[in-house]
Amino acid sequence: MTTEDRLATVDDLLARPFPSEEERVVPPGGTWEGYRSSGQRHHMCVLKAGRDFWDDRGEDVVEAAEEEIAAAFETLATALTLRWGRPEVVDLWPYVESEIAAPELISELCQLSGKMSVWHPGAGRWVALAVGQADPEFPIQLLAAVGETSLLAGSPQGAGPGGRGCAVRRR
Repeated sequence: MTTEDRLATVDDLLARPFPSEEERVVPPGGTWEGYRSSGQRHHMCVLKAGRDFWDDRGEDVVEAAEEEIAAAFETLATALTLRWGRPEVVDLWPYVESEIAAPELISELCQLSGKMSVWHPGAGRWVALAVGQADPEFPIQLLAAVGETSLLAGSPQGAGPGGRGCAVRRR
């Protein structure tokens, strides 16, 4: 996927209606890139996935994969910032540590990443980018998420917009 393809995917997720039931789309060929999950108030998609680390988890291999995904993140974040202004950086760890159940999308993101950059393009939705990895053997991924604004409202103390003592930083 090129940067233009990733932007088009973000636009598609933003315009796509939320389904009434959970949906998962697995791309052909067993690749992570293009995997999408959707629910009643969200969409999430893997925009880029590095290699897996089942055979080689050497420091140089991991570092190269991290740099590749970080570069894709920065390029896409720059494009989204030109559209919607600077993002808020939302700390996801308070959701993990909270006794309050997190919304499905936030819970899924917490399993992959510790933070996400969030833009508010309007229409009652937010767009987020995150870099995540399920386990050390799995690929590092660039993730895009779109959710209803209410998914970030009433977040655990210290987490995201709306939480008391928000852990929201400007990039």
